[in-house]
Amino acid sequence: MQARTAKLSASNTPNAAVTAPRLARDLEQEVSIDNNLTYCCLSYAQSLAPFPGSTIYCVSKFIPVSAVMADIFDNLQPIVERYRAIEVEMAQPEVAADYARLGELNRERSGLEDLVAIDVQRRKLSEERADLRALVGEGGDAELVEMAQLELEDVEQRLAALAQRLRIALLPKDPNDERDVIVEIHAAAGGQEASLFASDLYRMYQRYAQEQGWSVDILDSNASDLGGFSRIAFSVDGRNAFSKLKFEAGVHRVQRVPETEAQGRIHTSTATVAVLPQADEVEVNIKEDDLRIDIFHAGGHGGQNVNKVATAVRIVHEPTGITVVCQDERSQYKNKSKAMTILRSRLYSAEQERHQAEISSNRKAQIGSGDRSEKIRTYNYPQDRITDHRISLSTHGIQRLMDGGLNEIIDRLITADQERELAAISA
Repeated sequence: MQARTAKLSASNTPNAAVTAPRLARDLEQEVSIDNNLTYCCLSYAQSLAPFPGSTIYCVSKFIPVSAVMADIFDNLQPIVERYRAIEVEMAQPEVAADYARLGELNRERSGLEDLVAIDVQRRKLSEERADLRALVGEGGDAELVEMAQLELEDVEQRLAALAQRLRIALLPKDPNDERDVIVEIHAAAGGQEASLFASDLYRMYQRYAQEQGWSVDILDSNASDLGGFSRIAFSVDGRNAFSKLKFEAGVHRVQRVPETEAQGRIHTSTATVAVLPQADEVEVNIKEDDLRIDIFHAGGHGGQNVNKVATAVRIVHEPTGITVVCQDERSQYKNKSKAMTILRSRLYSAEQERHQAEISSNRKAQIGSGDRSEKIRTYNYPQDRITDHRISLSTHGIQRLMDGGLNEIIDRLITADQERELAAISA
């Protein structure tokens, strides 16, 4: 066979969208192409989908791509075994009675479910591939063989895509991704307009949570004169809530004509968003002696019971100085319970911050100062444009977004985060 040398580029790579990060660095590396055989370095063999009807080999070790894919899928065996072991352990009576252990196992099992699903799909595709290869190898009717060959190429491509999905699934996970969350929104720069914007953000997250099938419960709020919020804290309970909402942490900037503006001028205001993973009581040990609990009369709206009966609760964690106030409920007990939920989450995040500086629930890093220049996203109403500055994404349809249509932006943020992780591992 006569080989020729060619530059690898996006144009001759069938899965260019998936491999773009690697191509950006390795575009000038040469590969040799010999009819149906493509030779390249092992790093390429591990990241590129095979050309239809071709095989990718490592120059030094000559490892076919099917072998590389097999190595990737071999990682699933111990994961599946662990998943089954967890199910057996959870069925034990002594474990079912241990709330802490049961919760730990349930979170671990939930984190493995996607990987187990990939293994099920891989086994099905592998069986299809074996049957199609046998059909092609037997020969016989030419038309039938041609159809089998086309189906075989499709199965190979689906296996390659599944391998890429597995690489992403095997990336190190944020240990909090499976947790419920507490979201805190504070009006920052902009006065009353910032409070109105904070209210709009709460409504956006509430509707997004409803679309995801999550439940929302207000923990604390401080309403402004015009119906906005100077601050509001609420819990969001549901599967993978933190894994998606954590990308909302930071400074949000709005540009629009406020309701309070008589001359039609555009104002710029900001609100800060913090996203905290909820911590269970068994995970954060809070000593009663470390708490100072004050009971007082709630202010603002709420009726005679709220204003005349001492139902508001202020809890100060004296070792850290963290203070939580809750006054939304008519019951002192409920306000205390909600205040403790917020306190546990703040202490949990603070503990993680000390041990892992880069953790995404670092509250101070999330909130910043609230200055207009520290924005992660801008909502430009006059131009009907939303810009997420972290991934340089601009799109239109503010009203759709404010009605809870966050899926597209959050999916893009998750993808960008995965690409950064893959690039860091490959570097």
